[in-house]
Amino acid sequence: MGHEVRGVVARERGKAVGVETIHVPDPGPGEALVKVRACGVCHTDLHYREGGINDEFPFLLGHEAAGTVEAVGPDVTGVEPGDFVILNWRAVCGNCRACLRGRPWYCFNTHNATQKMTLADGTALSPALGIGAFAEKTLVAAGQCTKVPAEASPAVAGLLGCGVMAGLGAAINTGGVTRGDSVAVIGCGGVGNAAVLGASLAGAARIIAVDIDPRKLDLARRFGATHVVNSAETDAVEAVRELTGGFGADVVIDAVGRPETYRQAFYARDLAGTVVLVGVPTPEMKLELPLLDVFGRGGSLKSSWYGDCLPSRDFPMLIDLYLQGRLDLEGFVSETISLDDVEAAFHAMERGDVLRSVVVL
Repeated sequence: MGHEVRGVVARERGKAVGVETIHVPDPGPGEALVKVRACGVCHTDLHYREGGINDEFPFLLGHEAAGTVEAVGPDVTGVEPGDFVILNWRAVCGNCRACLRGRPWYCFNTHNATQKMTLADGTALSPALGIGAFAEKTLVAAGQCTKVPAEASPAVAGLLGCGVMAGLGAAINTGGVTRGDSVAVIGCGGVGNAAVLGASLAGAARIIAVDIDPRKLDLARRFGATHVVNSAETDAVEAVRELTGGFGADVVIDAVGRPETYRQAFYARDLAGTVVLVGVPTPEMKLELPLLDVFGRGGSLKSSWYGDCLPSRDFPMLIDLYLQGRLDLEGFVSETISLDDVEAAFHAMERGDVLRSVVVL
């Protein structure tokens, strides 16, 4: 029979989103129906609305979510009705060459629900990152559900589903930050401040937050930055070098994803240091660097896919740290809103007024 629910839909490139009635099928083989309890407003959703991901309109937006499993299809064993879960957009297959080599966080064959959610007239929807969680219920592959303790607040748990996990993982998993390291993070929005938090959690000795917005730099201090640099007022590369004895940071994380910030990251690292790109560039962007500098400075230039996380490993561990009071996830929630407020939340994000607006259902 399926379910008629309210969801936030982007019908056209660059046009305001609206709340519409959508049809969600009952789960088929390998699928789970999830009652969404909270979903963060991520910049990726805005990219979808602007056509920056692809042109497969209309989109059912929302992906940074937590909820309760309501039903599962045949052959599902990992979760069951009543489980409190965080949704992820990289359900690993277990059989591709990355999974078989013991690197499932790189899975090259991640999957989503097979059935389509639709508008009331039957038009198929493209769910953002295969999730579509700005809705009262959504249909996902069961592997996209990671069970976590139900004591966690849905408004903060869902943030691990994308931005916060991306930043934490960029520092801990991709960057390999460890005790005593110096770390610089360029761009202190939700992902960047999560990278600051990850570096602090890993025991970095010096954490330098770089941004052009003093409000975001103030938040970076809350998450563990030992120093802040306003790059609208001073040269970021020179400032990072000065704060690291003239050498540069051991790990520099670009949480913006623009050619100019990547160049800053490249030259702000120490010799043999690591650059991690976790900010998402747009298709037209190009990067030019002297090849001799790439060779001569050594080290590693890495891209971080979803913080190189393994949801089944990382989500429960991070929720446990949150419940112990050791992981400040609540600091990312700037406001809680309804489905009807998503368009306004996009504008607040563009103005830099929020780290995360969170839809609570």
